[in-house]
Amino acid sequence: MTNSERDDLLDLLTKHRELFRFTVQGLSDEAARTTPTVSALSLGGLIKHVTLVERNWADFVVNGAANQPDWANVDWSNPPPEVVAFQQAFVMREDEALADLLETYAEVAAATDELVRTVDLDAAHPLPAAPWSPATTWTARRAIIHIALETAQHAGHADIIRETIDGQKSMG
Repeated sequence: MTNSERDDLLDLLTKHRELFRFTVQGLSDEAARTTPTVSALSLGGLIKHVTLVERNWADFVVNGAANQPDWANVDWSNPPPEVVAFQQAFVMREDEALADLLETYAEVAAATDELVRTVDLDAAHPLPAAPWSPATTWTARRAIIHIALETAQHAGHADIIRETIDGQKSMG
């Protein structure tokens, strides 16, 4: 294992996080809460979601799979509290400020970066059972790459939402 692999992973994470943060720069809390496209996504909600996802995958790298709801059998008309909490991670509440969400995101990112610098990238854990994912095992490396991919995907969603709000583009 060379430091260059770790440097590449850190660079990948940093670049996609910066694009994501650039997309929300200068927004009011009200604008960050808006859902201007046909989806229910808001920029603040996406920041919350990506923060939660990064924190959960970093925890997976260290501790293995956490207990998960039985997603295949969730009663969506009356979901259990852990499912409601997951759904709320996409919503920026009236009592939340974008600056606070970004601060929490930066704290989670710093902790993940330290993990990338120190973790055995070949350490592996089984993934939790889920209807969208066959039973398999992921290395720390794969989970870290997944964090970057998740960040990049949602940065793209954020770019579309921001462009809809006021025309600002992250790229192009």
